[in-house]
Amino acid sequence: MSTPAEQLRVLLDGVEEVVPAEEFERAVTEAARGDRPPLRVKFGMDPTSPDVHLGHTVVLRKLRDFQRFGHTAVLIVGGFTAQVGDPSGRSTARPRLTPQEVADNAATYLEQVRRVLLPEPLEVVDNADWLGSLAMADVLRLASQATVAQMLERSDFAARYADGRPIAVSELLYPLLQGHDSVEVRADVELGGTDQTFNLLVGRDLQGAAGQAPQSILTLPLLEGLDGSEKMSKTAGNTIGVTDEPAEQFGRAMRVRDELMTKYLRLVTDVHPDEVDRIAAGLERGDLHPAQVKRRLAREIVTLYHDAAAAEAAEERFDRQFKEHRIPEDVPEVAVPADLDSLPALLRATGLTSSGSEGRRMIAQGAVRIDGERQHDADAGIDVRALVGSVVQVGRRRFARVALDDDPASARAQGS
Repeated sequence: MSTPAEQLRVLLDGVEEVVPAEEFERAVTEAARGDRPPLRVKFGMDPTSPDVHLGHTVVLRKLRDFQRFGHTAVLIVGGFTAQVGDPSGRSTARPRLTPQEVADNAATYLEQVRRVLLPEPLEVVDNADWLGSLAMADVLRLASQATVAQMLERSDFAARYADGRPIAVSELLYPLLQGHDSVEVRADVELGGTDQTFNLLVGRDLQGAAGQAPQSILTLPLLEGLDGSEKMSKTAGNTIGVTDEPAEQFGRAMRVRDELMTKYLRLVTDVHPDEVDRIAAGLERGDLHPAQVKRRLAREIVTLYHDAAAAEAAEERFDRQFKEHRIPEDVPEVAVPADLDSLPALLRATGLTSSGSEGRRMIAQGAVRIDGERQHDADAGIDVRALVGSVVQVGRRRFARVALDDDPASARAQGS
């Protein structure tokens, strides 16, 4: 059985901030010694899209760390709050989702989340069960727990207010709704990204007002996507998905920026914190080559969501494609419309051909490859989102890496 110090080493690894730190460390120590019940550790996810990527798993994996030490993971599916839209880090209001859209997304979320979390101890609840039945008097009572001035202390709200950009009243209510979740599930700890700090602190306040012991909060850093600048997100097209095929996961992991490799190892793999420290030191001294570490990262990710054999096969396929076909490492990235529906249209949108008809000719001649695989059918449909990160090749010297442009106007301009 691990000691309290060993548990804290793992639980605090990669964590950005703990509030209040002494209170949290005392609770973990007492639970490890059997002096108090296991902690109830809350994490809420709004199912605003159907896919879970490695950025989501940063907090989920920390939740799993708590499970490993016997604490109860309380996963809140935001069936109600997803309809409101979390304003954290946003410069504009999120689009409103319908209950059916949220339900459809939640169905895929849960299957993917269970690839990360342990089966037990785990509670999965939907905040629509209590938020959806609040009466107007309850909403007013909840709203009275905070002031407009407090809400405008948030950096995102303050920036929007100063710029004259609208802030919906529903957005002001969001932190209170999330905080009320903590009261409902009687959370001892709540986890979230660094952009969630304000919301998590509201949960502490509401628990105190309800006569509960306020939760401790742990925030974790946001994970940059493959471009190394923006937060990992489906919209930015810079993700690695937990359900991606092994070859796709491996290839995308090999695109992680060198300076982010140890962060990825620490936040999204099972490599022990002490080993990550050794790897970071080896890179700093020059004892380890970045390419060697990046391959280790790619294998770790594929092994997590598939198995070791799949990781080995994905690495072999990567070598065949990118060495035997001599795909250059500095392939230009080209953003294309998400609603392109044919390979000739994609070739034109990437600038690899001047027209759809030229694209058809090149396909017929066997001169078109995607990630090293020759394409033969000019009439086959394509899913551009599934091709994000893939390298499209025409002939021996023309290459483009697919990125996503969600502007529908550009799709009409490209044509086929």
